[in-house]
Amino acid sequence: MGLLEERCALITGGTTGLGFAIAERFLREGARVVITGRDTDLGVQAERVLGPGALFLAADAADPAAVATSVRSAADHLGGLDVLVNNAGIGVSARLIDTPLADIDRVIAVNLRGYLLYAQIAYPYLARRRGSMIHVASDAGIWGEQAIGLYSVTKAAVVMLGKMLALDGGPDGVRSNVLCPGDTRPGMRHMAPPGEDDTPEQGDDWLLPPIGRIGEARDVAAAAAFYASQEAEFITGTTLLVDGGMTAGYLQRERQAAQGRTAASEPGRETRS
Repeated sequence: MGLLEERCALITGGTTGLGFAIAERFLREGARVVITGRDTDLGVQAERVLGPGALFLAADAADPAAVATSVRSAADHLGGLDVLVNNAGIGVSARLIDTPLADIDRVIAVNLRGYLLYAQIAYPYLARRRGSMIHVASDAGIWGEQAIGLYSVTKAAVVMLGKMLALDGGPDGVRSNVLCPGDTRPGMRHMAPPGEDDTPEQGDDWLLPPIGRIGEARDVAAAAAFYASQEAEFITGTTLLVDGGMTAGYLQRERQAAQGRTAASEPGRETRS
């Protein structure tokens, strides 16, 4: 018997990347899942790959009406909700000071307001079954990344959102926890400079964390499965870093800086910053 036998889960942004991996793991653990996403073609493809235990619903997390409809449709299809995974997210590759208003509104609408709206609308269903919420944030919400400043701000807000929802949900037995992935392949699809179309995050310049490898989507999915299970029935209001130890300290950045100084001091060698 799997960790999530007979559990019913709604996973936002579940057509690719982390959301898809979480859906796959939940299904393997015995759950039934509904995934959401903006791209219908990707959704239909994901539903087909995931198999008969999964259903795709087209929904934009920035659209309050679509959020409400997707929650109610998911609960009707599944016969209730045990788990909400808030995962849909977008970002802008820009310093915070340079981020245009349109992008500020768009990113906050998806990454923060969308999470809260999903939590509010799903809450009555979760309360009936003493369910749980899992909010996917980022290590960028723990230590900010200047190149994606607004994304960092919204993910820091998600960390506090998870704590406040844990306080609200306590009397009804509704747990709320936050996952903070580090550099993970596959990268997030929705990351681009202001005014440009969403493009996949490449991650070619990622530094290896202390554990010696870049994260994989299955690492985050395993943590999500634990949080959603009865094994975590006394765990709420927590934030779990799934980053291979990268945020444990500045070791990797110090090594990179030292390598740069060494290269710069050697005749005939050039470095790029």
